[in-house]
Amino acid sequence: MSKRERVIRMSVEQPLWRALTGYRVLTLLYAIGLFASAYDDYDRAGVAIAYFAVLTVWTLATLPRVQSAAACTKRFLAVDLAVALTGIVLTPWVVTQGHIDRGGPTLPSIWTAGSVLAFALKGGWRWAAFASTPVAVANLVERGHPARDTVHSVVLVWVASIAIGYVVEVARASERTLARALEIEAATRERERLARDIHDGVLQVLAMVQRRGTVLGGDAAELGRLAGEQEVALRTLVSGGLVPLSRVSEDETQGAVVRLVEEPDDGGPVDLRALLARYAGSRVGLAEPGAPVELPPEAARELAAAVGAALDNVRRHAGDGARAWILVEDEPGEVVVTVRDDGPGIPEGRLAQAEGEGRLGVAQSIRGRLRDLGGSAELLSVPGQGTEVELKVPKVSPGKAER
Repeated sequence: MSKRERVIRMSVEQPLWRALTGYRVLTLLYAIGLFASAYDDYDRAGVAIAYFAVLTVWTLATLPRVQSAAACTKRFLAVDLAVALTGIVLTPWVVTQGHIDRGGPTLPSIWTAGSVLAFALKGGWRWAAFASTPVAVANLVERGHPARDTVHSVVLVWVASIAIGYVVEVARASERTLARALEIEAATRERERLARDIHDGVLQVLAMVQRRGTVLGGDAAELGRLAGEQEVALRTLVSGGLVPLSRVSEDETQGAVVRLVEEPDDGGPVDLRALLARYAGSRVGLAEPGAPVELPPEAARELAAAVGAALDNVRRHAGDGARAWILVEDEPGEVVVTVRDDGPGIPEGRLAQAEGEGRLGVAQSIRGRLRDLGGSAELLSVPGQGTEVELKVPKVSPGKAER
């Protein structure tokens, strides 16, 4: 059966890069508009026009550079900051003294903040503080003295860039933590699925070989002893973890990445009655509705496997002479399957003891399957009066219901 791979990407950082791209374009237009509106304040308008031409080409040509942390290299950041500082330093040379005294804007104006913010997004608050310092010095040199409005602008850029850099660092750490948690959850579910399959097949065969070998004696007894050792080792492995965790992200600039492998749907719903019919026999009765009991393919298969696991427990613990009954109820929002037997029942505390010993028949083969489907498994047992297992599965899986 083919599988499909679903990739989940989680990135708080990526929208900030897109916002920075828009910011650089808008502030470029704003700086050009300020120049045009105060054209009479420029003694060397030709130099200013040449600078704006360079700034326009640089901004538009480097838009791809400010779309991700990987594309935004250290060399680009250095040149970008140099372009901004050049504009600030050129301002006193191309404008009138009155323009400076009135607190007029520098040539790049607030475009400079985009360069500092790129440092913050790339390297966090320390990089932001590093880039803000030469910008602050250049603004003070341009003004000639520490005027109040200049200091106010410098402090604002400094604090804002450092705050954004800190937020980016926190966001990256949160993404890594979330990706790790999702990866652990995915690995745990896969481990439980494999544990159920192993319990339904390999472990039961090894247990049977051990019992038969002990009864037959001789060489068979030795074979049974080895099978018993392998059963214990395999149960320990299943309980402790089967699936090693892989690394989290292929490209950290795209946010945390988690890959999940899903079984594809095999088409339309499946009639549960057809899957349960094979369990009916001389000692297992099956009571079912006259109409089809339809479930999604995965839900039907897992529910049928859980019923099979419950019947295996009847055969193993209630004896060959015990009888069992399967009752199927098709409710409006869920399907309920009850497995009941007339065996001796389960002593109080036995299930918890078995789970502690690594015997996962009820914990994984039954309850684990139903939990993965959004359903539940309830077990009721009275010593001397048999055992009843009630399995409930919703007709619509939780994932599809959310969509």
